[in-house]
Formats: sequence, C-alpha cells, structure tokens
Amino acid sequence: MGQYGYVTTEDAAAVDVVADRLRKMAERGTLERVAYGLYRVPAIPATGLDQYMEATLWPRGGGVLSHDTALDLHELCDVNPAKVHVTVHKDLRIRREIPAAYRLHHRDLAESDVTRHEGIPIVTPARAIRDGIEAHLGAHLIEEAIVTARQRGAIRKAEEAELSRLARPDGQGT
Repeated sequence: MGQYGYVTTEDAAAVDVVADRLRKMAERGTLERVAYGLYRVPAIPATGLDQYMEATLWPRGGGVLSHDTALDLHELCDVNPAKVHVTVHKDLRIRREIPAAYRLHHRDLAESDVTRHEGIPIVTPARAIRDGIEAHLGAHLIEEAIVTARQRGAIRKAEEAELSRLARPDGQGT
C-alpha cells in the first residue's frame, strides 16, 4: 500500500520530480494538495488508516504515531484519543500551524521503540505504555494496556514488571 496514496515533496525529489511539478499536477486534479509539501493521489481509494499515514507524513515525513493513538491502534486499552498523537525528533521545529487534529510530541525515539502498523510508523506497545504513563493517562487504562500487551506477547515479563512499577503513583513500586 506504500503511503496510502500520499506523496511528499521529498518523495518526489528522490525520483527527480521537482516540487513545482507536484503543484501543477494538483492544479490539474491529478494530485490533491493536503498540506504544505504533502499531496495525495485521488485515484487511490481511501481507507480508515489514511488519517494516520497523513499525520506521520505531515511533519516532513518524520512523524511516528504515539501515546493514546498508539495504544488505540495496538488495541491495548479502551482509550479514545481526541487527537492523533505524533512524535517527532526533539530538534524538529514546525513553523507552520499544527492542524487542530494533531498533538505533537518531541522526543528522539530509539530505533527499538518504533515499529509499523499496516505500513504506518508507530511506537511499540511498550513505548506507547511509557508515553501513557508520562502523560498521566488514567491508571485503569495503563493497567489494562499492560495486561493486554503481556497476554498478547507484545511485552516480556520483565517489561511488564518495569511498566507496572512506573505506573504506580510514586513510580517506585513496593
């Protein structure tokens, strides 16, 4: 599925297509302009996951789904995110207005913290739970996420113990 029909100016440049050409294609209706430097091929049918691919490409292709959004997509707990949570590199500065539907977080993620869901960059279940703990997501949701992740084999027993310790109010355990 590639990028669900999305094309960035960086993608185009990689195959020697200049940004001006993308703009002209959008004027003719061959592409739809979604955001600055982001286009979509309208001939490719939309799916329920398009909004997530778009969210990861919007910050110059450097986004990774995280926090509540990752917990939801990994189906670890009954969280209902109000926004699409996207983590970008610490040093990435966005100068344009952030869409109201997004909540941006800045963090340098380790390669081991990132995986893919249906081709979309997303943090691992363990990282998503850590994000939820740091964001003070409800204790019952964190507990549900830890139990579900362990039952599915998405985290190891040692990770379960560490995450449970971090989830306690004092973060120290007993």
